[in-house]
Amino acid sequence: MTTKNDLYLRAARGETTERTPVWLMRQAGRILPEYRALRARLSGFKELVETPELAAEVTIQPIDALDVDAAIIFSDILVVPDAMGLPYEMVEARGPLFPNVIKTAADVDKLRIADPEEHLGYVLEALRITKRALNGRVPLIGFAGAPWTILAYMVEGHGSKTFSKARGMLYREPALAHRLLEKITATTIAYLQAQVAAGAQVVQVFDSWAGILPPAHYAEFSTRYIAQICAALAPLVPVTVFAKGAWWAVEDFAALPCRTIGLDWNQDPAAVRRQAGDKTLQGNLDPCALYGTREQVRAATQAMLRQFAGGPHIANLGHGVYPDTDPDNVRVFVDTVKEWRG
Repeated sequence: MTTKNDLYLRAARGETTERTPVWLMRQAGRILPEYRALRARLSGFKELVETPELAAEVTIQPIDALDVDAAIIFSDILVVPDAMGLPYEMVEARGPLFPNVIKTAADVDKLRIADPEEHLGYVLEALRITKRALNGRVPLIGFAGAPWTILAYMVEGHGSKTFSKARGMLYREPALAHRLLEKITATTIAYLQAQVAAGAQVVQVFDSWAGILPPAHYAEFSTRYIAQICAALAPLVPVTVFAKGAWWAVEDFAALPCRTIGLDWNQDPAAVRRQAGDKTLQGNLDPCALYGTREQVRAATQAMLRQFAGGPHIANLGHGVYPDTDPDNVRVFVDTVKEWRG
């Protein structure tokens, strides 16, 4: 199937594009009234994620509503521990909650390396449905959480400002942490490979809690496993690594076979460009910039675009779009990128 708008795909491969492609992390979600209307009919978030037809519908909504240059499958990073035998709940207004957590070697032994079709088939079917429905309009992105971020939730049991239990495991029981990370990594590689087989044309690895680790721990307990994922997926599709807060890891990422490095809003694009060589950079407008006036959003977007001069760039935010963002301001962001010829 030919991709009609292949700007994002070409940029993700490091090729020259006639303009900067643009999409947003969390573009499929609560900023859109059509998403809120659909959610209101359901029992909760997990029903939406686990119903392929509905997940596909939500994936396509921002393509229609915002005219972005790529679709990202609507899912959640925590489907991986769920598939491994550690189920989670999504508590409204609180976030994810694991009724059971990983504490001991016996807990790790109970976990399985998930079979993608058997344990994550609903995501793969959502990808297949989305790919057919898009009919080549824009590329389709698959994703998974980085192993460290998944471990953080599996050990902590919920979101946290410190993830002190998970970080504590790295000090007290590093061998146990590595055993858990190895299982998560094996599952994630198989899962992402299955996503590609189901239609994903690019995959992104989200390390949401990268920035809470000290650099030495990040190298040992995160980068080495992201490297395994990149090595396994790079021969198939371009790989993007987005590690929020891990500005000191850019040089390590530059040595990986990932094609794109995502930047959070605190990173300096020019500095990253010097460290990352010919990698494609993605980002990195502060999501809060979208709370400004239309004129302020346009000016902030143009200022961001100027900072990325000198190499391949995919415009995005420095994190996911916040749910109370005005969709009209998102459209200003998208339109400003499309009009830019810097």
